[in-house]
Amino acid sequence: MLTDITLGQFFPGNSVLHRLDPRTKILLLFLFIVGIFIFDSPLSYAVLSAFSFLLVYVSRVPFSMMLKSLKPLLWILIFTFGIHLVSTPGDTIFRLWIFNVTWQGFWQGFFVSLRLVLLILMSSLLTFTTSPLALTDALETLMAPFKRIGIPAHELAMMMTIALRFVPTLIEETDKIMKAQQARGSDFSSGSILRRIKSLIPILVPLFISAFRRADELAMAMEARCYRGGVGRTRMKELHIHAIDYAASGTVILLAGGLCWVKLWGIG
Repeated sequence: MLTDITLGQFFPGNSVLHRLDPRTKILLLFLFIVGIFIFDSPLSYAVLSAFSFLLVYVSRVPFSMMLKSLKPLLWILIFTFGIHLVSTPGDTIFRLWIFNVTWQGFWQGFFVSLRLVLLILMSSLLTFTTSPLALTDALETLMAPFKRIGIPAHELAMMMTIALRFVPTLIEETDKIMKAQQARGSDFSSGSILRRIKSLIPILVPLFISAFRRADELAMAMEARCYRGGVGRTRMKELHIHAIDYAASGTVILLAGGLCWVKLWGIG
């Protein structure tokens, strides 16, 4: 279902994660992603998984919404697990036709799939606990040093946030178009692959028209409000680093240090 796609949605709240500075959240997410790929022992995965679920609990975002963020990628996770299961050499569990299922493949597929799950959960948690406006300001601030080499930080941050914000809107629009076409007798779930592809044309045409119309309306609204880019532009709410941001950063740094110690000594 298209309604299961939660990318770009914001869940208002007053949790600790909601109150963190968006720049802190982006940097800590980057550090967490790096840690997912560096620390690859079972103990490290267990600690990172426990920490991730603790953050989900602290954020007070409904766990059902977090599971929805995984649902659209379920088949990718299954495919990734299956590829490692049958392509990794090792101790055989059983043979299935020409495929040799091994214990090493099972664990490697499990850990790679877990890595993807943690990556998706933490990325979704960022958008769930950060408003689009705050995300734009944070991205612009973090990319400000790149202005010296000619990179338009404000414009890039604005485009990225608008694109992220319009994902739920376009998904909702697509769902409405599909329901309208189904009410007129269209069938998107039966027939050959070629027939299913052809049945998408009545959806894509009005969807593109709607997307261009929304983009034109957004451009006119920004122009009517005298939007001229980031030069001389002020913010209604300035970003400030507070004690809670230092505490969160210190916690993540201590966690990373502990995992480095585990990896250095080969524990777990």
